[in-house]
Amino acid sequence: MCGIAGILSFRDAPDRDLICSMIGRLSHRGPDSSGYYRDRWIALGHSRLSIIDTAGGAQPLANEDGTVWVSFNGEIFNYLELAAELRTLGHRFRTVSDTEVIVHAWEEWGPDAFERFNGQWALALWESRTRRLILSRDRLGVRPLYTSRAGSDIIFASEVKALFAHPDVARGIDPEGLGQALTLWSTVAPVSVFTGIRQVPPGCYMLIDQHGERTRQYWHLNFPDAGREVLQDIEENATELRRLVEAATRLRFERSDVPVGAYLSGGLDSTITASVVASVTSAPVRTFSLRFADREFDEGKYQQELAGRLGTEHHEVVVESKDIADVFPDVVFHAENPLLRSAPAPLFLLSRLVADSGYKVVVTGEGADEVLAGYDIFREARLREFWLRDPSSKVRDRGVELLYPWLHRSPTAAPSFARQFFGLDLTASDLALSHRPRWNSTAVLLHLLSPDLRASIVDPIAPLLARMSAGADRWDLLSRAQWLEATTLLPGYILASQGDRMLMANSVEGRFPFLDKDVVEFAAKLPARHKMLGLDEKHILKRAFEDIVPESILTRPKQPYRAPDASSFFGPGTRPDWMAELLSPSAVEDAGIFQPRVVEALVAKCQRTQGLRMSNTDNMRIMAVLSTQLLHEIFVVQGGQHKGDGPRISSPTTVIDNLVNDGSFS
Repeated sequence: MCGIAGILSFRDAPDRDLICSMIGRLSHRGPDSSGYYRDRWIALGHSRLSIIDTAGGAQPLANEDGTVWVSFNGEIFNYLELAAELRTLGHRFRTVSDTEVIVHAWEEWGPDAFERFNGQWALALWESRTRRLILSRDRLGVRPLYTSRAGSDIIFASEVKALFAHPDVARGIDPEGLGQALTLWSTVAPVSVFTGIRQVPPGCYMLIDQHGERTRQYWHLNFPDAGREVLQDIEENATELRRLVEAATRLRFERSDVPVGAYLSGGLDSTITASVVASVTSAPVRTFSLRFADREFDEGKYQQELAGRLGTEHHEVVVESKDIADVFPDVVFHAENPLLRSAPAPLFLLSRLVADSGYKVVVTGEGADEVLAGYDIFREARLREFWLRDPSSKVRDRGVELLYPWLHRSPTAAPSFARQFFGLDLTASDLALSHRPRWNSTAVLLHLLSPDLRASIVDPIAPLLARMSAGADRWDLLSRAQWLEATTLLPGYILASQGDRMLMANSVEGRFPFLDKDVVEFAAKLPARHKMLGLDEKHILKRAFEDIVPESILTRPKQPYRAPDASSFFGPGTRPDWMAELLSPSAVEDAGIFQPRVVEALVAKCQRTQGLRMSNTDNMRIMAVLSTQLLHEIFVVQGGQHKGDGPRISSPTTVIDNLVNDGSFS
């Protein structure tokens, strides 16, 4: 895994010191080496985390005659098969890296190459003959890629902090992006939370030349019409799902030139991936787990049972509330987004454990909940659908009591409130029937904003629904809910703030078998009842792997990953030094994002309760304020610089500079 950056200018030659500074700000993504390619129009930069072809594969990398260059962040897992095919078509390779496959695949197939890739990537291709830049991002948005205009330059990078190295990039919080984050939990590409900075959307590529920019979609998540699914036999489907998941896991474990570990959460998904990993190697598997000192959040019992069963060499980090508060500025620096939960912070500490153990790659169970319907929001949607069919049914009315068996302070403790909450806005034609309760409860955060900022925010929901496929009204409710999760929470929060950013903060690459394109596309074709049978989530996955998953895991109540929120910052001995100044009325007023008096009252409540027994809404409120104030301070005030962040790389490992070398390569 790596970091990429670049400058395209059709007016002046790209500045060498600037591309080095941009690379330097991505050194955490690629500490092993760095390099750049520069000619009259473009500079491509790269910071490398060496995983495949560690001896070769230095980037930026070109084809044989130097007319197509690539800077690449990610992995193309089917690169061996593609390389073999390309060789039969006459292409010659200098390395055994997946990076070189990209340039030859582009030469041979053009944009169709992206449909052939099975992997996770963000990449920049430069055609020197046509003076055309191509930016591409993987199907589901595993790897990030941002763009901006800075004066006469078009710049791009894996992370926003690298774009802020350019002196002409404006610094500000974008109202549209903030409105999305405080309603949908995340920004939705192409929008970002920063003014003038855009994301390349997942499943898309951009073509940029002297005539402008054009974005094309090469892949989209699609579902069959309800009742017209071809794959109806659940036994056959379970067998095929198992084959695909095992193949995807082996592909991500075996194709690496460095050791690969596995996360073990104690849930179904990581149990499956760790079990498959253990079955394909004779060497001891290294597993890593996250535990909490607070028993409400801890899953150590299940993790240790699984590690013992699999015979892995197991490592764990036990997180206390104070640990979350201490690292939270670092977490926001790497997340580059408002955070409504503290959950990314423990994952930051877990990836640090992986790095300290000498590992660069881990296989995780991320994506299974989105692909195979494992979230509470899908169960809530099923309940709302039941109510919609027969609002007066007492049996369906009691279904709300089954929603949260894992939650100590469950809303089902007040059944009348829960029925009112989940029964609100029940409209059969609503494409977002599944998500209205979440969005309604999250959007109350907008009331924290200053009046001027709030007045500039447009409701983000209608534009989102307008992007759904034309035939989405014929999908079943679960399919629509899965599309919404895969478009909002998955790329913007799960894979970004909790995934790529927390892993790469410590130079660790995550690999996600459940997000393999074959697994995702197969799961989308399944009947809804195979994924969720009644309120039994991921039913077909349990069925597919019931012989290798312990009964204690198969039958345990679903427990989503959570961490203590307000109590991490306001509990005894947990209040960090930076927080008082950041939340002071003067600091809040200077930032101009939130209302100082409202924040002051919220902070007083947190101090009075020590962050305990607070409502879900109040926890979201204080986390939104803390993270957004930090975001403003780190990026708007400080310009994306942070402690330990090197300003530039003065001596990249690989330099191909046509301006210096007068057209020759070095």
